[in-house]
Amino acid sequence: MDSRRSIPRAGSPSRRRPAGIALLQDPRFNKGTAFTEAERDVLGIRGLLPPKVLLLPEQLLRVRRNFESKASDIEKYIFLVALQDRNETLFYRLLVDHLVEMMPIIYTPTVGEACRRFGHLFRRPRGLYVSINDRGRIRTLLRNWPDSEVAVIVATDGERILGLGDLGAHGMGIPIGKLALYTTCAGVHPARCLPIMLDTGTENRELLGDPLYTGLEQRRVRGAEYDAFIEEFVDAVREVFPHVLLQWEDFATENAIHLLERYRDRLCTFNDDIQGTAAVTLAALLGACRGAGIPLTEQRVLFLGAGASATGVAGLVVSAMVRQGLDGSEARRRVALVDSKGLVTTGRDNLADHKRPYAHDLPPAPDLLGAVQALRPTVLIGLSAQAQTFTEPVLGAMAGRHERPIVFALSNPTSKAECTAEQAYRFTEGRALFASGSPFGPVSFNGRTFRPSQVNNAYIFPGLGLGVVLSRARRVTESMFHLAAETLARAIPERAIREGSLLPPLASIREVSVSIASAVARLAAAEGLADGQVPEDTEAWVRSGMYDPVYADYA
Repeated sequence: MDSRRSIPRAGSPSRRRPAGIALLQDPRFNKGTAFTEAERDVLGIRGLLPPKVLLLPEQLLRVRRNFESKASDIEKYIFLVALQDRNETLFYRLLVDHLVEMMPIIYTPTVGEACRRFGHLFRRPRGLYVSINDRGRIRTLLRNWPDSEVAVIVATDGERILGLGDLGAHGMGIPIGKLALYTTCAGVHPARCLPIMLDTGTENRELLGDPLYTGLEQRRVRGAEYDAFIEEFVDAVREVFPHVLLQWEDFATENAIHLLERYRDRLCTFNDDIQGTAAVTLAALLGACRGAGIPLTEQRVLFLGAGASATGVAGLVVSAMVRQGLDGSEARRRVALVDSKGLVTTGRDNLADHKRPYAHDLPPAPDLLGAVQALRPTVLIGLSAQAQTFTEPVLGAMAGRHERPIVFALSNPTSKAECTAEQAYRFTEGRALFASGSPFGPVSFNGRTFRPSQVNNAYIFPGLGLGVVLSRARRVTESMFHLAAETLARAIPERAIREGSLLPPLASIREVSVSIASAVARLAAAEGLADGQVPEDTEAWVRSGMYDPVYADYA
């Protein structure tokens, strides 16, 4: 019999609570100075804490002051990681109450720098590390995890971390950060979240020469050996955590597309870079269409970038156009790609399969400016990880032909953005409907103040994941991402669009997640994919299943 204890859908975990000094060293149960007089006696910790009882509000004041005293964002990140390692409830209370301030620290852009320095910052392990050397025993390794009722796994192999490339095992910072957002933005209990690093090596020579690198010191395993490793991992996940949602994160394009296609019909899984990015971008695009007064079916969309994220967004945009009445071939004609060789056309040799649906019978254009001048797109979306590629001539060409050009510079971290918010507004005379992958502050131009939105996947995947988990959906379907995008787009206030925001305020993200989770759970039931009961009052049911970071009473 499995000795691990299950975690209920909401409330405190049922893992056996320790006592004495071990209690103060367990972040799941530690309350620090908030243990009451009665608890100190019952739990055998009297004398192990300062005598004054300081409750959650006072603790929040202290950690806020300590957080603000840090001189740099990476120091703030390190402080938050240390807080998470000693007092999980206080950590999540801080994040929930100050999400707008904390989001850029716990995730983009700061998490990119944290991943680059992960081995140098390493203090305490979090999550599971499954290496290619663990073949034949991955099931046993997964059973080492102390909680059996895992609801969400985020797994990466570290090959394409944000726009930074191959960071190998140091990419573990991404699953950790994503799962912190599942809890903060949608109330998935932290005890039900499991980050996993799938280590098959790295091609990063700097890391291979770093004595503090934490991963396998070898070149990446590829081909049939890689596929067999992933196959064993997936089979082990299905056996050990049969109702889990598996999210693939930051895999290189070829593997990202291949793994999604291979496993999407075998277990409850999705790829956030392909599908999550697509859904939140579609939502922002629907908001921009409202701002421009032009429906989606009349837009012409040009992508800079042709990897998994770009083609994932393109696919969802095309299917959204079809849902709104366009013929499939006409919808595809309205979407084009520019890659490192220029405009993707049918005349190109050795075109990758994922690019072929968007290859058109057009004259070649050697670069982005040539493609913009030839195609006259109304929408320009950057997912290239190539900084400063939306130049003044490119943005000027967009603005010269359209009253309200739509410009999304979605590459992150900030150092990889195709343009800044200030450049987008200045080079289009303040007429651009702009959004970005990394956060930019308000921009004043010609007497107006614009508040650009960050097209952050956190608007989509936590709420969608919560709906999947609560309904016990057996699969994640494309229609769920359409519904999530449409639900998010409907939540954009008109006033926000007038101020240049194409998504709801980040501070409202938990409420947005409730709406998305409710819609997804109802859809899972309607599609016959829900193994759980989805009640009529779905929103109240979703709220009751969300974790709220408050201290339990142990007296």
